[in-house]
Amino acid sequence: MVNTHPEVEADERAHRVRRLWPLISGLASLGLVIALGALIVLRDKGMPLGIDERWMAVLADCRNPVWQSLSLMMNFLGAGIVASFIVPGVIIIALLLIKRPWAALYFTIATLLTGGSVQLLKHLFARTRPDTILVTVDFGSFPSGHVGNAAVMALVLAILFPRVWVWIAGTIYTVLMMLSRTYLGAHWLTDTVGALLLGVGIAIVVAAPLAAKIDGERRIHKGKRGGPENNAAGTSAGVGTGA
Repeated sequence: MVNTHPEVEADERAHRVRRLWPLISGLASLGLVIALGALIVLRDKGMPLGIDERWMAVLADCRNPVWQSLSLMMNFLGAGIVASFIVPGVIIIALLLIKRPWAALYFTIATLLTGGSVQLLKHLFARTRPDTILVTVDFGSFPSGHVGNAAVMALVLAILFPRVWVWIAGTIYTVLMMLSRTYLGAHWLTDTVGALLLGVGIAIVVAAPLAAKIDGERRIHKGKRGGPENNAAGTSAGVGTGA
C-alpha cells in the first residue's frame, strides 16, 4: 500500500534538492538578471547593447506576414486577461482536479512572484523600449513580462510532469515568445534573455522548499493511477531508497 504522505513517498534526491538546488542554480539565475540589468543601466543609461542592435537589424530583413501573424498570436497568448487569468486559472484548476494541490500551490506562487518581480525590475531599471513598436505595451523594457511568464510556466510544468515532450513543448513556446517580442519591437534581445533567467530562477527557487512534497505527490498520483502493481512499484521506489 502506498503511503499517502507526499514527503514520505518522495525520493531522497527530492529532499537533497530542497537543501542545495536554490543555492547553486536558482539564485545564480536571479543574480544574473540583476547583473544584466545593472550592466544595461550603467552603460549609456539603458541604451541598446551591440547585440541588441544587430539582432534588430536581422529581424528588419526578415519581415513577412507569416512571422508577423505568429508574433501577434504569441502577443495575445502572453498578455492581458489570457495570460494573467485564463491560462493560469485553467492550469491551477486542472492540477486540483487531478489531486495535485502542492503542484497547484507551486505553480501559483511561482507565477505570482514572476509577475511581481517583472514589474519591480521594470521600474527599477526603467529601460526605454525600441523606437518602432507594433503592439500596445506598458512602461519599461527590461525584463520582458511575456517571456518571464512563458519561462516560469514552461519550467514549472516540466518539473511537475518530467516528460521529454513537456520539456520540448515548453522550450519551443518560450523561444517563440522571445522571438515574437523582439520581432514586434516591444523588447530588445537582452530584455528577453533577462526575463528567461528570471523565470527559470524563480521556478527553481520556489521548487526547492516544496521539492519533497511535489515529488511525493507525483509518485502517489502515479501509483493510484497505475493500480495495485504500480502501487507496489511506487512504494519500492519511494520508501526503499530511504525517502
